[in-house]
Amino acid sequence: CETCSKEEAKYRCPRCMKYSCSLLCVKKHKLALNCNGVRDKTAFVSVNEFTDLNLLSDYRFLEDVGRTADAAARHCIVHSPATKRLLYCLRNKARGCNIELKTLPVGFTKRRENSTTFNSVENKFYWHLKLIFPHCHAEYTLKGVPDDKTLADILKPYIDPVESDPVVCQRLKIYTASPQSDVRILMKIENRNRNSVR
Repeated sequence: CETCSKEEAKYRCPRCMKYSCSLLCVKKHKLALNCNGVRDKTAFVSVNEFTDLNLLSDYRFLEDVGRTADAAARHCIVHSPATKRLLYCLRNKARGCNIELKTLPVGFTKRRENSTTFNSVENKFYWHLKLIFPHCHAEYTLKGVPDDKTLADILKPYIDPVESDPVVCQRLKIYTASPQSDVRILMKIENRNRNSVR
């Protein structure tokens, strides 16, 4: 047993491959290594170590993915007239503003999280934004950001040394301490080739 080193091992963890002798040792190893005990179906296996068991596992994994995608496509929300009407209206308004709006299929996490709306009274979009600060490994999600708000105003509560929240300011120290001219804002462009010059 790799946990207590006393008894003969009877079990092997599917996740981290550690040997254990009892349920108590299994629980201890899960706590110590922060292991959930569930085998990682997407873990890399080299060609030399690839067996029929790995092939079968991959086949079952792909079947599960196909089944999940099919279930999402059959979900009643996808075929709901209200959902289709709302999506059509949102795309139409975006096209009118010269915005190419693309949506993910139902079931995707990003689609579920997205809260972008169009206010027909004010005639403006309220966007769902995700700010990623790579040097601090920090992410912030903003909901209901009006389309007429500038990037400078959006970033002010985060990287402005005077106006930002003290906790956020401390976390994003590298950005708040740097001159504003050194901060670069990059916007991700979806559906582009990796070797694209742009």
